[in-house]
Amino acid sequence: MRSPLADIVVVALEQAVSAPLCTRHLADMGARVVKIEPRHGGDFTRLYDGTVRGLAAHFVWLNHGKESVALELKKPEGRALLEDLLARADVFVCNLAPGAAARMDLDGASLRPRFPRLVVAEITGYGQGGPLEHKRAYDLLVQAEGGSCAITGTPGAPAKPGIPIADTATGLYALSGILAALYDRASTGLGTVLSISMLDAVAELMGFAINQTMHSGVAPEPVGLGSPMVAPYGAYPTRDGATVVLGTTNDSEWQRLARTMLGRDDLADNPTYARNSDRVAARDVLDGVIAAWCADLDLAEIQHRADAARIGNSRLNTVADLIEHAQLRERGRWHEVPSPVGPLPVLAAPFLGVDWPVRADGVPALGEHTVAVVTELGHSVEKLTAADVI
Repeated sequence: MRSPLADIVVVALEQAVSAPLCTRHLADMGARVVKIEPRHGGDFTRLYDGTVRGLAAHFVWLNHGKESVALELKKPEGRALLEDLLARADVFVCNLAPGAAARMDLDGASLRPRFPRLVVAEITGYGQGGPLEHKRAYDLLVQAEGGSCAITGTPGAPAKPGIPIADTATGLYALSGILAALYDRASTGLGTVLSISMLDAVAELMGFAINQTMHSGVAPEPVGLGSPMVAPYGAYPTRDGATVVLGTTNDSEWQRLARTMLGRDDLADNPTYARNSDRVAARDVLDGVIAAWCADLDLAEIQHRADAARIGNSRLNTVADLIEHAQLRERGRWHEVPSPVGPLPVLAAPFLGVDWPVRADGVPALGEHTVAVVTELGHSVEKLTAADVI
């Protein structure tokens, strides 16, 4: 079995979530990812917490399968070593604070003349140019700026989604752009510069809300565990203390839910509820009917009836429920990787091809691979140590 990116070398000057998620998935596809970290402290997510037997939950999630090189880039010897790495690399991913890469001549405009085959992915908060170019950007800040918090939660109580949507979407857009750029380089022999903005990623995901607001003048109202665009679609407590989530996405599903699952021909035949827009307007009434029906039945019976009627349904689970989920366990989604604190369980990448091996390289200690990489590049470990570079 051979990984599709087995010949690709990635250098990452990265921190936090967006760039590390992108490069971890490149590693999942077989790329060699060399993560450049500050000598003192490293990627700041290393210090978020110690919940994973002393390691940080974010860092373990985002960085297994990589090599860690701890390097002082403020010194010329450190910069020279990085230049040698970039000369051998296929991809460079960077998401430093605004302006930091340009000050070190590590932005795309500076790198392209020196390394024309290099694919450079510059990840920023708000993009290059514009009045917010200089601002620091974290997931919550960009989600707030990008409007996603305003359509999450309940009316009058906006909320940040529990998943870091701005970070993860940006990382995945960077990943897809890099793969396209590598494919293009196979024909042209030239790399490119990709500029990926967190705000742009959130704005793209807000497409339906943008269209609704732009063309109707009415912004979507958040509806908690539901969708502002379709109804009925929500969460309903069951007789045995669980919560079932039921959804309809079109008129034929509504007919099956009302007529087959609920046994309510009167609702199915009522022209007041014929179209999705009608049902959205009557959301509270329909939610009340479904909630009363669910309250008289156990979860298993509701899901059996919903499956029989071909109505989408699920159980409202906790994170602990997800960890123990039979669907993940029985499909072999969990595997172990080494780490400085011993083997750790991680999930396999969501996109693996049937002929690709599951990458099982470990979570690196800070600077674990520094000496090996320095030696590989032909630099003197002793001199760099004496110069306080490594």
